[in-house]
Amino acid sequence: MRTTLTPGDTEAAVTAHPTPLGPLVLAATADALVLCCYGTVEDAAARLARGGLRAVAEERADPAPLKVLAQARDELDAYLTGARRDFTVPVDLRLATPFSRQTVMALEAFVPYGRTATYAQLAAALDRPRAARAVGTALGANPVCVVLPCHRIVGSGGSLNGYAGGLDAKRFLLGLEAGPAAP
Repeated sequence: MRTTLTPGDTEAAVTAHPTPLGPLVLAATADALVLCCYGTVEDAAARLARGGLRAVAEERADPAPLKVLAQARDELDAYLTGARRDFTVPVDLRLATPFSRQTVMALEAFVPYGRTATYAQLAAALDRPRAARAVGTALGANPVCVVLPCHRIVGSGGSLNGYAGGLDAKRFLLGLEAGPAAP
């Protein structure tokens, strides 16, 4: 997955995409997916504005962001049916703080598909062994959940806690990844 930071005031096409987890709000610029989150389009628009992005309804967006949205939708749908294990849609982490960006970028390499790790283990991998709570906060602000797999991080002893989509969504995603290998 290519990660980028797009400078300046940029248009982001926004839509609510239906999934087995409930609707995921997706937002994309011409270059990358900037948001994949639970919540409302209105909340997403406010979050985008804080990151210097102008939210535009999918129906009124330019063609370039629509291509990124289409790729994100296709990859999410395939992932959520077990037909794919990773994402290739480019991601822009402008909506993340520097520590959150560092934390979510470490997820794919640190916790592969079908595995879990604890907040403390991820903190140690980031050379911040006493920052398990900060890691939890950073993951809670992950602007592209599911795509950057914060659901793979669990509490000590494997307990499920702290997921923006709720524990049922986290259980679904972990169960999906624990199932038979994707074709």
